[in-house]
Amino acid sequence: MYDLDMKRLPRHVAIIMDGNGRWARQKLRTRIFGHEKGVGAVRKIVSRCREIGIPYLTLYAFSKENWNRPAREVKALWSLLERFLKAELPEMIEKQIRFLHLGDVEGIPASVLQILRQAEEQTAGFGRLVLSLALNYGGRQEILRAVQLLAEDVRNGRAIPSDLSGDVFSRYLYTEGYPDPDLVIRTGGEIRVSNFLLWQIAYAELYFTEILWPDFAESDFMEALVEFQNRERRFGRTGEQVKSAVPDRSAPGAGASRATRGSRARS
Repeated sequence: MYDLDMKRLPRHVAIIMDGNGRWARQKLRTRIFGHEKGVGAVRKIVSRCREIGIPYLTLYAFSKENWNRPAREVKALWSLLERFLKAELPEMIEKQIRFLHLGDVEGIPASVLQILRQAEEQTAGFGRLVLSLALNYGGRQEILRAVQLLAEDVRNGRAIPSDLSGDVFSRYLYTEGYPDPDLVIRTGGEIRVSNFLLWQIAYAELYFTEILWPDFAESDFMEALVEFQNRERRFGRTGEQVKSAVPDRSAPGAGASRATRGSRARS
């Protein structure tokens, strides 16, 4: 049904899960009901990534800006995240899915932070799929944090400004050790990236769909992958160069290894 080249799948897919609230309003239900239904879509996409062999999946679950939502909704979102992680942790362990949190820990409710750390620790040895949740996350804030960490290392003699490169800077980001996203999917009809992985998605293919997140099915995900494979990724080269050359291993993110969460990935 889907004409996919399994040798050309994206290594890292990042998804902006948008549309839960509007989906709920269409059904005359509360926004929280929409968020709860969105969990089902998460399960389906995680399962499909594992089945077909996509090694990295990052989901944008709660942004820095989401704190501006009504307090009742924010509280309910954190409660939902806590229930989700507790319910899914046994299956992540069974299916050898590694879980990682991307984002600032400050402000996260203590009970949620506890299950985040528990999930990270209990899945640390796995690598078939690295599932990251961007929680309390902002792309600009991540870059500023990286600059602060780098400045600290320069001040303490652990880094030399003249040695700074893109690869070196990437070690100071939450995504240290990850390949950059190849494909960014945004559901819900909005056409923007909303402060998501701003450094990392410089060369990502962007895919926007009108489908609201709770309705985003495995078939929709597969269609996004087909679209990804139909695009020509040039990384600054001409189309003729791409067609005549061997795969460019110097392309952004091409040489990254599996996430190691080393000393630079500090919260």
